[in-house]
Amino acid sequence: MTTEHVHFEVQDGVATLRLDRPPMNALDIAIQDRILELAGEATRREDVRAVILYGGERAFAAGADIKEMREMDHTAMVLRSRALQESFTAVARIPKPVVAAVTGYALGGGCELALCADFRIAADNAKLGQPEILLGLIPGAGGTQRLARLIGPSRAKDLIFTGRQVRADEALAIGLVDRVVPAAEVYEQAHAWASKLAHGPALALRAAKECVDAGMETDIESGLAVERSWFAGLFATEDRERGMRSFVEDGPGKAVFR
Repeated sequence: MTTEHVHFEVQDGVATLRLDRPPMNALDIAIQDRILELAGEATRREDVRAVILYGGERAFAAGADIKEMREMDHTAMVLRSRALQESFTAVARIPKPVVAAVTGYALGGGCELALCADFRIAADNAKLGQPEILLGLIPGAGGTQRLARLIGPSRAKDLIFTGRQVRADEALAIGLVDRVVPAAEVYEQAHAWASKLAHGPALALRAAKECVDAGMETDIESGLAVERSWFAGLFATEDRERGMRSFVEDGPGKAVFR
């Protein structure tokens, strides 16, 4: 499935959502709306077991389309801001493993999109940041919330207050990305991670993601209740039976899940 600036391909359980708006994948309204649609499709489709977010070899996404935003007044942005957040939240809520393959620039909305992934693999030439303050703005697609939850409030404030860009090595050190690899290997490594999980127990992976994400947004007792419900519920699945039988009969790590 392809639109002018977004490609969506599924192969062997792994979906790749690729931005393709040269030169820097500016995230205009049309792309934002398409991301929302494709996140919903990735959620619904049973043949999609894991998702890769990718912007091509040159850049992940250098942010929103500033020329488009400049023409919007307060009323227009009041009407648009919820849709902007909802498109990114839909990615964060895909109940399957999601990895961002970050090359080049991931700034502003691009960084916020990467924050919606469960795992981020960055090229050694990547630069990430939230430069909205330099426009007299703040991040508006989840950056003030997801960035602080990921790297802590103090570090998040440093990046948001200054608008500075961080290189891949610093991004790794502060926990903004999870792995740094040579630029030519970013997509390959992201695909290997996604492919491995695509062959895992889908319901257990969904449960694990929901428990971690829900627990980050509530108190520990409520989080434990979510975990307890999912843990017990998985005992009703065929994957649980397969996993335990394989462990007893063949040893750990050899189960084949459907």
